Formats: sequence, C-alpha cells, structure tokens
Amino acid sequence: MNKFIKGLVWVAGLFTLAMLMFIVIFIFYKGIPNMNWGMFNWKYTTSNVSMMPAIISTLVIVAIALLIAVPFGVFTSFYLVEYADPNNKFLKVIRLATDTLAAVPSIVYGLFGMLFFVINLGMGYSHWAGILTITIMILPIIISSTEEALRSVNNELRMGSLALGAGKLRTIFTVVLPVAMPGILSGIILAVGRIVGESAALIYTLGSSTSMLRGLGDSGRTLAVHMYMLSQEGFHVSEAYSTAAILVLMVLIINSISTWLSNKLASGGK
Repeated sequence: MNKFIKGLVWVAGLFTLAMLMFIVIFIFYKGIPNMNWGMFNWKYTTSNVSMMPAIISTLVIVAIALLIAVPFGVFTSFYLVEYADPNNKFLKVIRLATDTLAAVPSIVYGLFGMLFFVINLGMGYSHWAGILTITIMILPIIISSTEEALRSVNNELRMGSLALGAGKLRTIFTVVLPVAMPGILSGIILAVGRIVGESAALIYTLGSSTSMLRGLGDSGRTLAVHMYMLSQEGFHVSEAYSTAAILVLMVLIINSISTWLSNKLASGGK
C-alpha cells in the first residue's frame, strides 16, 4: 500500500512537472522566433507593437504594490499570531475577511477599483488606481502565507528567547522572523505571480494606453494586458506569443531569485 501511494505521488509530481515544461517550451517555441529588436523600442507604434512600455509599467506596479502590501500583510499576521487572543471575536472577523477577499474573482476587484478609485476618487485610468486595486488583491495571499509561516515556528524558540530576557518585539524580529522568512517569501512569490499575470482588474483601473510611463497618474498597460490586447485584435498574434515568452521568463527569473534567497535565509546565510 505504501509503495502504491508513493508511486501515485511520483506520478502526480512528474505529471505536474511535464505540464509545466510543456507550457514553457510551447510558449518559448512560438514566441522567441517572432521576437525582434523593434519590440523593445521605448516608443510603441502600430508597426513595432513594442512591449517596453508594458515591461516598465509591470515592474513599477509590482514594486509599489509589494512596497504597500508586504508591510501591511506581515504586520497583520504578527498581530494575528503573536498578540491577538485566539478567542477574540475580532480575530475571527479578520480571518473571515481575509478568506473572503482571497476568494473574490479578479473581475470583481476590477469593477470595484473602477467605481471607487477611477470614478469616485477621480483618479481616472492610472497606475495609482491599478496599484491600489492590486494591493487589495494580494493582501490576503501575504497575510495567509505569513500567518502559516509564523505558526510553523517552534514555540520553544519563543519561550527560550523570552526566558533569556528578550522582550516580545525583540523576540519576534530576532528569533521568529528569521525562521519564518522562507515561508513569508513564498507568499510574496505567489503575490508577484498574481500581479504579473493579472489582466482583468487592471484593464478596468490601469487602462490600456501604449504610452511610456511618465508618472503614476498616467494610464498604461502591463505585459498581461498587452498580450491580451494583441491577441484580441488578431493582427499581432505572433507578437502576443513573444510577449507571453517574456512574461514567463520574467516570472521564472523572479521565482528563481526568491527561491535562492529563501534557501539562503533558511541555511543561515551559508
């Protein structure tokens, strides 16, 4: 029975790996041959359909959204795990809100962002409207992953630190956080993947302008939106595959760096 279960695990793992490799190889096969230097020009035209403005907008949105969401998500998890009373009703409300936000479809976030940020707050189709909408989307991911990472830390480490005279806050930042950091980074990786691959919410908030970013009040498009627009038009399907290849490559690079950093932290920097 154990060998049968072990065999199923191996089959499932190999199938997952095979599907990933198939998708990556197929996208690279269709996209890389169609790339040209014109697609990386700073100015978009109908002839080069440059993706460079979309690359810049994607990187800016990822950086600022994480800069806002990570502190809020991590400190919320600190409160939930380290400070809050497990029987506190407010704690249950926060967890319910987190689970509900995680289950909301992205198109609903897009409609909310359009009605609240774009129209009610008068931001218009802008990077700020897209960033704030995406920040709300990734908060549940960061909160849940950080909470799980903190709960996985052996409680004896906390007790030992407190017994040696360290305060609660010092224990959290010098003992608990370093041990939980790999799990927190895993949540951040998932959040980055959600941002990079998002299109529905950003079409309603960021817009689809092809202009190069000059300020966060300008409209723009991310790589995912750029790829969607090209494929929808039907005239630049090959360029859409090339955009998909760059998008996959960007995700692979970010995940590789984050995994390396997580392993480095887990091994104590050795």
